[in-house]
Amino acid sequence: MAAVSQKHVQLALGLPQRLLTFLARYPPASILPAGADPETAKTGYQQDTPNPFLHQKHPVTGKWHDPKYSLRRQAELVKLAREHGVEELLPYTPKKTEERLKKRVELGLRVKGTGVGQKVKGHKHERQLVNKMEKRREAMLEMPNLIREWKKVGKRNWTKFPK
Repeated sequence: MAAVSQKHVQLALGLPQRLLTFLARYPPASILPAGADPETAKTGYQQDTPNPFLHQKHPVTGKWHDPKYSLRRQAELVKLAREHGVEELLPYTPKKTEERLKKRVELGLRVKGTGVGQKVKGHKHERQLVNKMEKRREAMLEMPNLIREWKKVGKRNWTKFPK
């Protein structure tokens, strides 16, 4: 038991100060001592706001209070936690990696035309390129017949000049 707690202490000493402060204020239930009740072991910060990343409705006035940590600060904390391998200890936030991945799968790329059976609009010359190259290919296949006809008729009587 002492070796395990010593390991956790060494891990905690390697964390940046911002992350240590956050985890001290809002400790997750998973790192509480064995046998401790999560409801009674809440810090003063947790009693005020159980999740500092979400907005809270005031019980008396009914007004909504902003989260204690802005979205930018949430993202910074999540990045720090991810770098040090303790992201799962943070409370729910839309900035967590798994939440971002869920949203990415749900919404896709959000670029018009990247869905199933859709095409990206592109420039007009890009859209017409396939037809243009097909017409050019057909004209090149007809070219030997056209040359033969030109040699028969001659330049003076030729009427099939391009427009």
